[in-house]
Formats: sequence, structure tokens, C-alpha cells
Amino acid sequence: MRIVYLHQYFNTPEQHGSTRSYEFARRLAARGHDVHIVTSERGERTSGKWSTTAVEGFTVHWRHVPYSNDMSAASRLKAFATFAMAAAGQARRLRGDVVFATSTPLTIFVPAWYAVAFRRTPLVFEIRDSWPSVPIALGYLRNPVAQFLARCLERKAYRRSAHIIALSPGMKEEACLHGARPDRVTVIPNAADVGLFDVDQSAGVAWRDSHEIARDVPLVVYAGTLGAANEVEYLVNVAAEARSLNPQVVFAIMGTGAREENIRDLAARKGLLNTTVRLMRPVPKNEIPAFFSAADITTSVVTDNAAMNANSANKFFDSLAAGRSIAINHGGWQAELIQERGVGLVLDRHDYSAAARQLVEFVEDSSRLLEAGQQALALAKSQFSRDDLAARLADVLESVSSSRDNRLTG
Repeated sequence: MRIVYLHQYFNTPEQHGSTRSYEFARRLAARGHDVHIVTSERGERTSGKWSTTAVEGFTVHWRHVPYSNDMSAASRLKAFATFAMAAAGQARRLRGDVVFATSTPLTIFVPAWYAVAFRRTPLVFEIRDSWPSVPIALGYLRNPVAQFLARCLERKAYRRSAHIIALSPGMKEEACLHGARPDRVTVIPNAADVGLFDVDQSAGVAWRDSHEIARDVPLVVYAGTLGAANEVEYLVNVAAEARSLNPQVVFAIMGTGAREENIRDLAARKGLLNTTVRLMRPVPKNEIPAFFSAADITTSVVTDNAAMNANSANKFFDSLAAGRSIAINHGGWQAELIQERGVGLVLDRHDYSAAARQLVEFVEDSSRLLEAGQQALALAKSQFSRDDLAARLADVLESVSSSRDNRLTG
């Protein structure tokens, strides 16, 4: 069948950022489906025309729409609307047997809805974040009218879709609270790419050497967006406390975003910049395995808001795939997994000193690190294999397409 796959921020492994759609698309193509990604190109190119490329057995349709994490809220909304309008016609022209739209942003539903309007084509909608609940909770969407319209669009998306994919149990609960039918929601979390992260130990050693980080010092890493939702300043504050406990511990923070300069300034004010805290530019996804191989423990942090507990951060699953322990600073389903399976730490969110003690004691215990890493890899293979989760997605898409065909012939 032909799958029209809408994702505004699609990335290949040669780009930095999530590659969930890439990994799923190539597996859907390998299963025999004709897959067409409709996405945006965010680089320097200024052409407003569509271009296509063949990638791993599927086709990617690109339209230039500028976007970056440090844009203002108004500029982001403009980018969302611009892409939604451009993608609507392209998605409809492709005439898929099923349309699969993945958020964020929530506006991705608009071109998907248009693509199936007055047709019997089924629509499957994927929730990567609890939109608009998260931007409302974090204060990004304050206007009551805008909130009302966003909730209307959310409910329309849930009711119009033949099926919903949620990236966490919490996201499923949120969707059902706002109109989704529980029997039409399947949880497919982010995945662990064990093959990608199965690198020789020498890769991590080489990474440390190239960044002048001694091979024997404890290394705590973060790889991801440096935005308000992540509040990576938390790690800088923990690093300040950790230095008094063990001055050798290094925190390597890799990423970019709206809070990058705030983080840099905070590290400088605390006398940590370029010593205890190393800030690094993001790298393509295929270079992250060496970075994680160098780590003793990885981290995934969010701002102090209960709405963030349902997140399904890629860095969490990348850590499992790399066989590395992980530390997070929030509750929810990932915290429960960490505690149940012994794969890392749930850090104190409000007490930096307590969090630093947790972290330093953990990285100084080599046997504990080894055990947690082994448990992390076992968990990656048993519950979060990319192949298994891609097969689950394929089953959903094939099922809704088959139901549509049965209705047409019945």
C-alpha cells in the first residue's frame, strides 16, 4: 500500500535530532510498502518549491520552511502554519492508501485532514508530545482563544483519526481525556537502536581523547535540545555541587536551543565552563553512539512541571541501546522503569546537593555502573527494539487500510 507519512521535522542519521520517522519509514518500505515522507527542509536553501530524494527505499518530499529552536513563539507558529498549508496539497496529490501524521506540532493534523477529506482514506495520528497540554502548562500558549482553538483541533484530530499512536502511557491517558477512544489508541514508545549504538569501546576512548577528557574521569553526558522545556540549567547547578564532592567529574552537554546562552552564562558564573561543564554543538545522530560510549552515565532532564512526566525522550532510549545507565529528574513511566529495572537514577528535582550526591556516589561505584549498563541493554532488547516497534506500527497501518478496503468492497 502507499503510505503518505507527514512529519514536519523529519531527520536522516546525517542530521542531528530524532530519527524515529526515518527508522520507521525504511522498515515500512522493507516490508513492501510505498512510503512517501512529506516534510520541511530547515537549512539555508530558499526555494519555495518541492524537491524529492530517494532515501533507503522510500521517497522524501521536501519544502523549505525555516525553523530553529531559538525562534520566538510567533515565528514558530508562522513556521507551523506555513508548512501546514504547503503540505496539505502535496499530501493530497500523493493519494495514499493511508495517511500517517506525526506531531509535533499539532498543526500537522491540518494537512493530513485535508489529504483525506471526502475520501475513504484512513488517517492515523501519532502523538509525540501532549499538545496542547504541554505548551499550555509551560505558559507558551497563554491566549484563551488560542487555547480553545488548539483544544478544538486536538479533539478533531482524535475523533477524525481511524487510530492514534501515543508515545507513552501518559500520552494515551491524555488523549483519551480529550476525546480519543481507548480501543483506538496504541502505545508505541520511542525505540532503542541497539545495532546503531553497538560500537567498540575504542570509539568512546577516541571521543574522550579528541575532546581532552581523561579516560579515567567520571563523565556525565546530555545530548538534546537546550530549551525551556528541558531546563538543562538544572545539570549545571548539580555540576556545581558535584565539583565539591569529586572535582574530577565532568558534565558534557551537547545541543543547541533557546536557552543555550543562559546555560553557558550560568556555567561561567559558577566557574565551571570548559572545566567541570563542557558545552558542545550538536552532531548528526550517527555520531551520538561514540559520545554515549564515552559516558559513564547519560541524563535526560525536564523543567519542573508534571505535564513533562509523560515524555518519551529519545535520549532515554539511546542510553538503553548504548548499554549506559541513565539519570532523570522527573516522575512518570520512565522513572518507574528505572527503579523497577535498576538501569539508573531518579535524581532529586529540587535539591541540587542531594542530586549531586546521588550522581557522584553512582559514578564512583564501578560495579553498580556495570550492572546498570547491562540491565539497560537487556531492557532495550526486550521491550524497545526498533524492529519490534516498527512491526507494531506496520500492523496498525495495515489494519486500518484493510478495514477501509473491506468497507469499500462490502
